[in-house]
Amino acid sequence: MRGSEKGILLLDSGDLLFKKYLSPLPENEVKGMVEKANLIIESFNLMGYDAIGIGDDDLTLGKEFLLDISKKANFPFLSSNLYDEATGRTLFQSSFIKEVHGLRIGIFSLLSRDFLTNPSDPRRKGLNIRPPVEIAKVMVKELKPKTDLIILLSHLGYAKDMELAQAVQGINIIVGGHNGMNLSYPPALNTIIVQAGSRGMFGGRLDLYFYNSEPLFYNSAKKTSLENNLNQINQRLTSQEIPEVEKAQWRRAKEETERTLNQLLGKNQYTNHVISLQEQMKEDPDIKKLVEAYKARTQTAGSPVSPK
Repeated sequence: MRGSEKGILLLDSGDLLFKKYLSPLPENEVKGMVEKANLIIESFNLMGYDAIGIGDDDLTLGKEFLLDISKKANFPFLSSNLYDEATGRTLFQSSFIKEVHGLRIGIFSLLSRDFLTNPSDPRRKGLNIRPPVEIAKVMVKELKPKTDLIILLSHLGYAKDMELAQAVQGINIIVGGHNGMNLSYPPALNTIIVQAGSRGMFGGRLDLYFYNSEPLFYNSAKKTSLENNLNQINQRLTSQEIPEVEKAQWRRAKEETERTLNQLLGKNQYTNHVISLQEQMKEDPDIKKLVEAYKARTQTAGSPVSPK
């Protein structure tokens, strides 16, 4: 059963197929890297991925390779601002709408031009990367009438995610990438911005709890913190050692805390967890077979390469 059939969307914002790009791959390493990229796609197929965005490192072997390997995926590669210079069309699908338990979720993806500024960078060959903010506005306008929730798979970097969230209204969730930050506590904006660490060492889980149809959420940790504060205030108010003048201040604090808690009643919540993917976690037997077969091939060829 796919994750979306269980009420789960499995998404990623890119830089999945290759290690950090520093220079073009030597010819003798290309074959091993191609096998590794294919292994990753096969594994993601088994995991039931719903969609992935494109990162700058995914372009290590150029657009033609990326187009070719995308055909082996059981899920869409998304990029809303990555265009083919020759045709003037988006290189990949620009957006994707997925229905999960009756909720229509629109997903699109953006890649920063800042990561491919060198004119001689071979990853840029044949590509035109359009301005992210401009394209984001177009995508939100297109998706909003058709969806209940909009998710951006962002490969812009955390600082630009923050800027975009304030410049473009209507994006409910940004799944960020490139920086490899563990954002356990998303910033308090109308847009939820999440990100998990890089190199396949972490996974992020965002749970949404709906109590109304408005696509606005608050962090349930805020409610927990307020409730804890209220308990402490009540303890101080029952203390015999605190003078009446000070208790008057605590009563005002109690009223304000209760007012804030009442404002949260009936509003949608979210929880966010960044999970460390430890070696002792149970391995999927089918994916383990793929990895073992990959290792056997690369070792036989005399050029062992560890899977990402």
